[in-house]
Amino acid sequence: MINQQTLQGNWTEIQGKLRSKWRSLSENDVKEFDGNVEQLMGKIQRKTGAPRESIDQFFDQFSENGASAVSRAGETVQAYARQASDAVQEKSQQAATSVREGYAEVEDMVRQRPGDSLAVCFGAGAITGVVISLLLRRR
Repeated sequence: MINQQTLQGNWTEIQGKLRSKWRSLSENDVKEFDGNVEQLMGKIQRKTGAPRESIDQFFDQFSENGASAVSRAGETVQAYARQASDAVQEKSQQAATSVREGYAEVEDMVRQRPGDSLAVCFGAGAITGVVISLLLRRR
């Protein structure tokens, strides 16, 4: 049997299908739904003469459709999350590898040419200091 949450969640769709299946239901009959599933089913039974099993089957299709839609949506979200996670993991591994390789290259260069490395570092520091002092003077 359909639960209240499923019924309310699909109410717009269900209203049209109710009136289409049981034409003797008026628009007001359908609009008066207050959330009580048992009352709605009783009203349909009284107005249409349909057996309770038929009404249950009608509403059960919405429960099944809603549950399968939620299930499909959950599976889709999980698939996208897995893809995103895999992509992030792959990119982080590439970045880590690149950093390790760059560090190894710099380390080799410093070992092979310590004097040149020291001169480059001193020059970079001097240029950085000049740029910072010029920026601070402008203020």
